[in-house]
Amino acid sequence: MTEQIGKITLDYKYYPGEDFYCDGVIEDELLEIVKNNPVSEYSRIIEERASWPILYHLSPLRENIVDWVPVDASMKVLEVGSGCGAITGALARKAKSVTCIDLSKKRSTINAYRHQECDNVTIHVGNFKDIEPELPEDYDYIFLIGVFEYGQGYMGTNTPYEDFMAILKKHMSPKGRLVIAIENKFGLKYWAGCKEDHFGTYFSGIEDYPEGGGVRTFTRRGLEKIMKANDMEEYSFYYPYPDYKFMTTVFSDAYLPRVGELSNNLRNFDRDRLCLFDEKNAFDNIIREGAFAEFSNSYLVVIGEPLSIKYSKFSNDRAEEYAIRTDILQDDQQNRSVYKSPLNEKAVAHIQNIRTAYEKLTERFTGSKFQVNRCILQGNKMELEYLKGKTLEMLLDECLDRGDEVQFRALVEEYEEALKYHDDMPVTDYDLIFSNIIVEEESGQWTILDYEWTFATKVSYEKNLFRALYCYLIGAMKRRKLSFDLIKEKLGIDEENCEDYVQRELDFQHYVTGQRLSMTELRNKIGMQMIPAQALADRFTNERAIANQKQVQIYTDCGEGFCEENSYFLTNAECMEAETDKASKHLSTIITIADTTKRVRLDPAMEACIVKIQSIQINGQACKQYQSNGKIINEDTIVFATADPNITIEVGKYAVHRGENKNLDTKLQVELEIIPITMDIAESLQKGMEKGMIKKKLFNR
Repeated sequence: MTEQIGKITLDYKYYPGEDFYCDGVIEDELLEIVKNNPVSEYSRIIEERASWPILYHLSPLRENIVDWVPVDASMKVLEVGSGCGAITGALARKAKSVTCIDLSKKRSTINAYRHQECDNVTIHVGNFKDIEPELPEDYDYIFLIGVFEYGQGYMGTNTPYEDFMAILKKHMSPKGRLVIAIENKFGLKYWAGCKEDHFGTYFSGIEDYPEGGGVRTFTRRGLEKIMKANDMEEYSFYYPYPDYKFMTTVFSDAYLPRVGELSNNLRNFDRDRLCLFDEKNAFDNIIREGAFAEFSNSYLVVIGEPLSIKYSKFSNDRAEEYAIRTDILQDDQQNRSVYKSPLNEKAVAHIQNIRTAYEKLTERFTGSKFQVNRCILQGNKMELEYLKGKTLEMLLDECLDRGDEVQFRALVEEYEEALKYHDDMPVTDYDLIFSNIIVEEESGQWTILDYEWTFATKVSYEKNLFRALYCYLIGAMKRRKLSFDLIKEKLGIDEENCEDYVQRELDFQHYVTGQRLSMTELRNKIGMQMIPAQALADRFTNERAIANQKQVQIYTDCGEGFCEENSYFLTNAECMEAETDKASKHLSTIITIADTTKRVRLDPAMEACIVKIQSIQINGQACKQYQSNGKIINEDTIVFATADPNITIEVGKYAVHRGENKNLDTKLQVELEIIPITMDIAESLQKGMEKGMIKKKLFNR
């Protein structure tokens, strides 16, 4: 009934004897990895194998979604749907005990092997409905991370999600909390072209799952409706960004993102995606409109007494010695404080160095435009003052939005002058970029918000200025022209000559991340594509243009001019390819003309081309009366340097009037040879190649 793997107990009392949910051979690969490698090797293996399932199940960044939650060593925790243990380790390091439940024996075995040193974890294998009656009713925290959407499978009732939550509620202690992480079915990434996580189809959640299936995600209002059905009135919404799977930052209603803050949106590790619009610009607009809660990609709902933490940012995609977390806490009097904490023992020195940086930067900038945000070292944590105001980046964006280039340049010049202050001193904040400067609205005081990347070395102000402008430039398309203008103006370099500066930035990023790949680099290595909407539209247009090369459009004019309504395309059967040259086509067609028709316009292609007129006849009579928008280079050859070539034929005087002979129709017979060419060639030909050369080289005659 039980199995021991290391210090972890697996309980099989309610295991049905087979796994009803399995990802196939990938689970065997995961089991092989966790059985034969320490946790410290997972990052290397993830990078080497470049596999989405391995990244998803084994990345240490998965723990971010729960690692900020204040679980302590006195608490009992229940994790429902523990799977391969993506968050189990984070809970086990903090809690007194962790009870896991999962339907899959294979996944539970993977979980046990990767956390076999944890003596406070028990894994129950089986269906939640079978195991639940034996669970105690005093859990301090119950976690459902990426699980609540499967409520139908857990419950099988008419109101599965309400019933699922009601059962979970029974097992909470009087001051316990239920924590649910789930995708928002109206998340901006889905509108922007990401496929729905569970079905792998476009817009499934937005369309309310028209194809059915047993998984459902919810909007904020939908989740609130379920909670209120269970009389759960005390809850808090948090907003994991970019989403809950690989969260780097979590916001709350008390601390929402600022304009310009959400720029890390291309996170399609599992599937190709469309890019229908710029999500950063869309998020900025959503934030201005106060609608972020409706369009956050994911939700993390904490049901129970509110937490004091209102914001948390993880910087653990770095080398271990720089991995830290930044939290913003708010007390009952709405006072806020900022804390930076190491995420491992190696990063303690990095936190402690912040105090040294504060002292040295204060010495350098005393008397300048800059003040330095005050900090206090508390054990291994650093407390910083919470500053109010707008970042310099926000002020610059506001200048761009209102077209105030004068004020934009004035702010940059103020920044430049402040950088020059005592720049001969051996201390440099290399991350002194616009987003790290807070401008107090009333006093106008500039304060350096964050200065963890301060070095005891002299760096020229030009290098700092370049980095500030460069980081600002790459943050949004609207910034690029003006930022590059300033780079060229102030540093004397242009886009083609800034490789050394850009390489210095890349070197700094690699210094921060150590030997690890960034998540962007890892996504590129896994190889999922981003397909811009414009590229998709251009491809469709090109394919249509290629198809249209086989078509000829006919317009008729009965005295009111040419219009699309009075036009049609000839069929492919009427536009035959020449046997000798597949690049050209031979048009041979007979057109029946109404007796009211005055003119016929023939568009031989929808691109630049050369047309050789072999014959135009009306009722058997040769017709020489035609006009074109091309250049006639001999009596039967026309070059068109336009994507809308046309030949207009006067047919009125040839028309057979019904009153004269009701049994006859007017017939326009046309034979053409059409050769598509590039616009450049067409323009060159029009400018004056000899007629004989054209005829000889292009028609082989």
